[in-house]
Amino acid sequence: MHLARIPGLGSLLFREAFCRINENGKKTAYLTFDDGPIPEVTPAILDILSRYKVKATFFCVGDNVKKYPEIFQRLIAEGHTVGNHTFHHMDGWKTNDDNYMQDVAQCAELVKSNLFRPPYGRIKFNQYKHIKEKYKVILWDVLSGDYDSRLDAQKCFGIIKKHTRPGSILVFHDNVKTQNKIPELLTKTLDFMRDSGYTLKPISPTI
Repeated sequence: MHLARIPGLGSLLFREAFCRINENGKKTAYLTFDDGPIPEVTPAILDILSRYKVKATFFCVGDNVKKYPEIFQRLIAEGHTVGNHTFHHMDGWKTNDDNYMQDVAQCAELVKSNLFRPPYGRIKFNQYKHIKEKYKVILWDVLSGDYDSRLDAQKCFGIIKKHTRPGSILVFHDNVKTQNKIPELLTKTLDFMRDSGYTLKPISPTI
């Protein structure tokens, strides 16, 4: 079963992490993308965002930045914000604390940002305690499910449409699992946001 929102217990454990960004009730939402940059998906996403004149936040895997620096530089040049997503897409639940923190630090050598999102949303509390001293930990309010092969673009869009609310942080993915559905899903989402009166913003490092 796909959970669009983080369960309440997670919000209680990680009180200083951001699942939403409240702007006094303003109809604002935040598009975020995880796992890139990769040539199969990220440039197509950037083309769509450029066409709609929308900025987003990309949580980048350090190894992908190392492999595809030109795509990463395009993200920066086009005004999108970036965040640390570990170097090797580490699952915090399966990684000891020292190795996890080393992987975050390795990514930080390439991704200069104080924004961090744990891959899979999986992070031990002790890891979180260390990371929040240096980073703004960004979770989410709406998980699109675009990575799930059981969900087509229309079903993922239905999740977005049903759960988005003012201040929502929405998660999409620029990885190979999404390449066949992300153009349709993103276009539908951007049309919906525009028609519903939402302003879309990247997440600011000074949040």
